[in-house]
Amino acid sequence: MTAQPKTMAYGEGQISYHEQGEGDVLFMLHGSGPGVTAWMNFGGNLPVFAEHYRCIAPDLPGYGGTTAVAGDPAGGAAAAVLHMMDQMGIEKAHMIGNSYGAIVAGRFAAEHPGRIAKLVTIGGIGVPLFTGFPYEGIARLSEFVENPTRDMIVRWLRSMVYNPDLVTEELIETRLATASEPEAKETNKRMYSRQVLDMIAAGMSGPDAVQGFAYLPKIQAPTLMTWGRDDRVNPLDIAMMPLRLIPNVELHVFSKCGHWAMIEQKDAFEQVVLGFLKR
Repeated sequence: MTAQPKTMAYGEGQISYHEQGEGDVLFMLHGSGPGVTAWMNFGGNLPVFAEHYRCIAPDLPGYGGTTAVAGDPAGGAAAAVLHMMDQMGIEKAHMIGNSYGAIVAGRFAAEHPGRIAKLVTIGGIGVPLFTGFPYEGIARLSEFVENPTRDMIVRWLRSMVYNPDLVTEELIETRLATASEPEAKETNKRMYSRQVLDMIAAGMSGPDAVQGFAYLPKIQAPTLMTWGRDDRVNPLDIAMMPLRLIPNVELHVFSKCGHWAMIEQKDAFEQVVLGFLKR
């Protein structure tokens, strides 16, 4: 059952978010892809973390109930998080970011080091050392963007997990319905069309390739990277570069786990992350 989100004015639109708990603030930033929302990614984890923190899980721009913004999606999402903190009087917060949300949180940590306490990522940040781009899960996502059918979203969802039983009929139908909304379709097209992926691939081997990960050494917050050993969306070799470049970083890898560590290894993920945040 989805909890009713709150809303906050933002520009000419709004930010939709879930809030639960008290104490130090923990932002929970969701990933990208068809039908994603903050609740879809973190609805199961929110009550556990809310026992220890004031948890804020926003729909990032262009997803769920939050209005899309023009320009660079990750930069726009980081700006939306900063706006929320300023409007809510939050000086500093912990952040958990899943996949795209990890990139947003990493960018935020690099650009606003005084506003973040500790950073937790679930896949997302880094650069491939041995794996060709696009990775399997990203390729399946692009196929859905180009041809948004039920069969294509099933193929993408199955690439997200180690255990295929997690791809239930309810998950398929819910994701498909949300992904069919016009703003969600436009957001996914801006990020995962074949043309965009070709540009990303070219940039990874071009003369300015280093710019794609130049922000990593600027992340000063203590950082925990979490990863699924069997992640087919962000293969594990992506983690090696940030593991070297982020000054204060550690890596925890979950076996029998795909791209959604917070769902597929829920209990272990919560224990590891809470231990890190409280250390």
